[in-house]
Amino acid sequence: MRRRAAALGLAVGSVLLASCAATDGGAAPAGSTVASTGASTSPSTSPSAGASTDASATTGTVGAATGRMVDVGNGRRMYLECAGVGSPTVILVSGLRTSAAEWHTTQSTATPPASPVFEEVARSTRVCAYDRPGTIVDDGPGRSDPVPQPTNAASAAADLHALLTAAGEQGPFLLVGHSIGGTVVRAFTAAHPGDVGGMVLIDPPSEFLQDAETPDQWAIQRRLMKVDAAEIADSVAEYPDIERFDIDATFATLRAAPSLPPIPLVVLSADELLAPQLPALIASGALPADTPPDFGPIFDAAQAKAQARLAQLTPDAVHITKTNSGHNIHLIQPQLVTDAVLQVAARMRATG
Repeated sequence: MRRRAAALGLAVGSVLLASCAATDGGAAPAGSTVASTGASTSPSTSPSAGASTDASATTGTVGAATGRMVDVGNGRRMYLECAGVGSPTVILVSGLRTSAAEWHTTQSTATPPASPVFEEVARSTRVCAYDRPGTIVDDGPGRSDPVPQPTNAASAAADLHALLTAAGEQGPFLLVGHSIGGTVVRAFTAAHPGDVGGMVLIDPPSEFLQDAETPDQWAIQRRLMKVDAAEIADSVAEYPDIERFDIDATFATLRAAPSLPPIPLVVLSADELLAPQLPALIASGALPADTPPDFGPIFDAAQAKAQARLAQLTPDAVHITKTNSGHNIHLIQPQLVTDAVLQVAARMRATG
């Protein structure tokens, strides 16, 4: 298990995707993880460091989250947990390889620390989180049954729809997607627009990032994403079903998707830059030694353009750019994410 923990920690922790910083709050210390497609940016929330995975994590006055395995057909089951009462139901969609436990985690430095997103949202309305196949819980495989890898946003969105239908959850839903989860949220909405009444995107990757980079720059970007098996070979050897993402198929789905319906949308973007931290990341081995030293400013500029494009997906979208956070805004600034979710929920109620 010790070897597996190390391999899976690498898979979650050494990714760089839609991040505006390597760590939330400074240069990466030894053993810390790198801002990623949903991976934690602190040892305290990496799988090998004991991130919370208890499906009965408390939710204050609303009672405990109820976790269960749901039959989604074709002999497969997926893990789902829900808590709270009220409408709309909020669906929390995690980043690459991270489980529902991510939403029970906080790295808030406020005094007192802000509560995790799941617990805070559950005080006001119903909220659910789930494990995609191939995610990591503690030191080992996640709770949902495996699927062939790599997956993509369209397949993940179909899984989510099957899960919510089988579980009897009622829309229209308020979908919240962090990082790669943001692509799943967008693909779900494209396929089932009548089931979605609002959306919150937390520093997601997008086809707009690829558009903002040259082909050579995108080749570097894609390698640093570590969405492919070749980039996490040790982890795949230990956990063959670990989640990988076909980013080309995912972006093709999003490019072909119809325009979003005019629903409430909030986009939260990381505001910590990669450029000042890139030399230390390369020197520490957190990023490959052959990463171009000037790639930080290239990424920062491209990501700013991409996030601005996301905030134009609906006419009345709100773009929050002052987040005082790197990629994992839901961990570092959970209250900011909770406030965005509740703002969208209020708008959904107001429009009926």
